[in-house]
Amino acid sequence: MWIKSYSITTKKVTKEQIWKLFEDVNNWHTWDEGIEFAKIEGKFEAGNHFILRPKGGPNVKVELLETVKNRMFSDVTRFPLARMYDQHLFEETKDGLKITNTITVKGLLGFLWIKLVAQNIVDSLPKDVAKQIETASKL
Repeated sequence: MWIKSYSITTKKVTKEQIWKLFEDVNNWHTWDEGIEFAKIEGKFEAGNHFILRPKGGPNVKVELLETVKNRMFSDVTRFPLARMYDQHLFEETKDGLKITNTITVKGLLGFLWIKLVAQNIVDSLPKDVAKQIETASKL
């Protein structure tokens, strides 16, 4: 199992604003430079899924495993012989909103999917989360 996390604490955005940004899956492409589109039908809730197309890549189905409004959500992407879990946690602290993103890869071919997908996601987290904060602060 491979786990990587990134956290930042900010006073620039509220948990309600960051939640609003994420639950609007169909507009992720307006702030996430790494994707061509993301599309969900129905609600942003556990058991539902969305389709995401990374720039230059194939469509990927992402299943929502858990959603707690204004607090956290987690999802899973299934690859051949591996799974990638992504958890987004939003915690209010005395210093502002702590945003934590944790990527976990499990499975026999996990090493391959880390190299092909997960490490790139982790490497771009500081820039991506900064963009999320900037965009959500205007909502």
